[in-house]
Amino acid sequence: MSALSYLQQIWRSDDLRKRIVYTIWLLLIYRIVAHIPVPGADPIGLRQYLQSSNNAGAIGIFAALTGGALDHFSVVLLGLSPYINASIIIQLCTVIFPKLEALSKEGIQGQQELNRYTRWLSFPLAFIQSYGFLILLSRGGINLVDTTYPGVLAPMLFVTAGSLFLMWLGELITEKGVGNGVSLIIFVGIVSRIPTTVGSLLAAGTTKTGPFTFFCIVSVLLLVAVVLFTDAHKLIPITYANQGAGRGVQGSIPIRLNQAGMIPIIFAISLVTFPAIIAQFLRTAPRFQSLVTFITAYLNSQSPSIVYLILYFLLVIGFTYFYVSVTFKPQEVAETIQKRGGFIPGVRPGPQTAVLLAKTSNRLNLWGGTFLAVVAVIPLLFTRYTTLASADLLISGSGLIIIVGVVMELIRQINAQMLAHDYEKLV
Repeated sequence: MSALSYLQQIWRSDDLRKRIVYTIWLLLIYRIVAHIPVPGADPIGLRQYLQSSNNAGAIGIFAALTGGALDHFSVVLLGLSPYINASIIIQLCTVIFPKLEALSKEGIQGQQELNRYTRWLSFPLAFIQSYGFLILLSRGGINLVDTTYPGVLAPMLFVTAGSLFLMWLGELITEKGVGNGVSLIIFVGIVSRIPTTVGSLLAAGTTKTGPFTFFCIVSVLLLVAVVLFTDAHKLIPITYANQGAGRGVQGSIPIRLNQAGMIPIIFAISLVTFPAIIAQFLRTAPRFQSLVTFITAYLNSQSPSIVYLILYFLLVIGFTYFYVSVTFKPQEVAETIQKRGGFIPGVRPGPQTAVLLAKTSNRLNLWGGTFLAVVAVIPLLFTRYTTLASADLLISGSGLIIIVGVVMELIRQINAQMLAHDYEKLV
């Protein structure tokens, strides 16, 4: 099927067409809101602050996910980070608290209850994070907003409301549009920075043309690799006992190579940039100057050192094992297989099946985590060994994984909607 006929088939589906148009309108609203500054703020002062290499290193990665909202000191400068953090916290809490674990096993109703907890938790996280972020930005010596009490409350409320508004837009897209709303908003934020980055590079002249061209070629190769990596999985054969005569029903359990998605990169970025954020707060204290100098020299994402790259690499692998150990439970999978009358050929049901699943998952985590770490570190190598700065990169490693995941999920949902439309016509 050609691309033109594929688009024509999408347009002929009334429900799918309405969903796509609805999604585009909501994403357009997001981009408009991303250019509305916080009342009383100083966007020009913020741009001067971000242009400083010492300041951009601590928040440059975060700014890349907000699609220019941070550059304009927008009311949505936090993006969806409070909601994402709340989702991760609730997911981890399902392992700690039996009540939440029971909810996670109750199907759609349980998931809706967990989503409600996530939304409630997003509000205090957004409020606290807004205060910390405003204080961090004010450390540049520029009065961006009033950070004294009670004047700081108004900017905090605007920023908190903006983050909750984005959360609401994302849920509307998920419910009435097409695709995952939260992922699409992050995707649009990443892609929207590309024209600005290209424009600034063209204005810089020919000094960065060669490295930038090489980075684009490497990015395309990484894009292909990430596409293959996202779909890669290992099939564990399962045989289900047949009640009548015969050899039984053959099936399989797919264990993905990338079981953790981009969550390990989010964890690693948060931890590896934390010292730089602390250094921003301590830079005015004379007795901490030696610590600030060490952090600036060895743990600065703007000019990453070998120590920074190795630490980042190992953190991504470590968090891959940690997150998968929380979300994938071989013992429960083995019990489910046994209850349904299934077994892995050559392996006894129960504990031995759980051991096999755990070993398989750990081996895949090693390769999957290593690949995630390589993708995350490659853009940083360009900022270290070429004339490109972090702001000159079209996309980060985490951005690549987000874009591939969102596009592939969007295509799957569109194909499912088209299949349902064709089935309705036959019926």
